[in-house]
Order: sequence, then structure tokens, then C-alpha cells
Amino acid sequence: MTPHSDPTVQPVPTSVVEQVDAADTTLSNPQRAVISLGSNLGNRLETLQGAVDALEDTPGLRVKAVSPVYETEPWGVEPGSQPSYFNAVVVVRTTLPPASLLERAHAVEEAFHRVRDERWGPRTIDVDIVAYADVVSDDPVLTLPHPRAHERAFVLAPWHDVEPEAQLAGRGPVAELLAGVGREGVAPRVDLELRLPE
Repeated sequence: MTPHSDPTVQPVPTSVVEQVDAADTTLSNPQRAVISLGSNLGNRLETLQGAVDALEDTPGLRVKAVSPVYETEPWGVEPGSQPSYFNAVVVVRTTLPPASLLERAHAVEEAFHRVRDERWGPRTIDVDIVAYADVVSDDPVLTLPHPRAHERAFVLAPWHDVEPEAQLAGRGPVAELLAGVGREGVAPRVDLELRLPE
């Protein structure tokens, strides 16, 4: 029996492959992850958009939602000593395990010449994994959900915009967490918009 007489090993026509890709079913059993972006050096909006596009270009990852842009004051530094941040949140579906997603986040940071020389220092781009499915992990390399997400309005506000019903694993509804920390120092920039990759 030649392999070609077995219909299960027929090559799949290209048109079918393209349809499957378009239908996004190439991601078998994808997990939802929430990623926070922040930039306070250079062309901040362009950098955020570049990070969104780089995430979308990652095999096994699809960007499903991009939040509005917020402008926030830097954390833990003297007021006025650094430019303000532009922050946003993206919701993705991915087949990458958390460790691989973290590697990709760091690769995106490095692509924008992120320098990690100073805690709370200014940075071209910050790419933080806020949540991955409902995983709760205290692994020091990647703590899930992000250990400070529940107290950061610059994460909670844009996340709430794209997923009003979202829950932060182990912490409760994002809406309640945001109400608890308040929106002081976090201003929506309605004049700015990040594009969802085509």
C-alpha cells in the first residue's frame, strides 16, 4: 500500500491551510494572558505600538485586545525628574507556556534597547506579564499574577477598559481593585490610540 493511497496522509491544500490560519484555530488550546506595556523615553506611542506589533509577530501568540493609552507619573522617583509614562495593556491568546512568554517579553524589551541598569529608572519599554490564565505561582523568575499588579492603577485602569469583568487570580475583580487604589496620577490619553495589528 503506497502512502498516497491513504487519504489521511494526503498533503493539505494550501487554500485550506490559509483558511485554518485565518480562523485562528492554529492555536490549539490557547491560554489568555494579560501583558502590561509602559514607555517613558523616546517616542513613547511609537514604542508601545512597536511592542504590540512585535507581540503579534510572535509564533503561537495572537493579540486580541489593546487598551486605551494612559499617561502616568513615574513610580518611586522625584516628581519631574523623569518623563511621564505612556501605559497600555494588551490581552493575548497564546500557546506559549509562561516561561516562553516571559522570554519573548524580554526579547521585545531588548529590541527597543531597554536598559535594566536602575530600579525604577526610565525605560524605553517595559513588557510585564500581568496574568497568565488563572495561574498562581510564586516562582521568583516569573511570579503570577504580577506581584504588584493589584496596586498599580496604570495596569488596572487600562485592563479594566478592555475587560471590565476581569478577575486577577487570588486578588479578585479588577474593577474592585481599581476602585480601591483610585485613578490618581493615571490620565487617559483619548487623543492617542494604539492599533490592533491587522
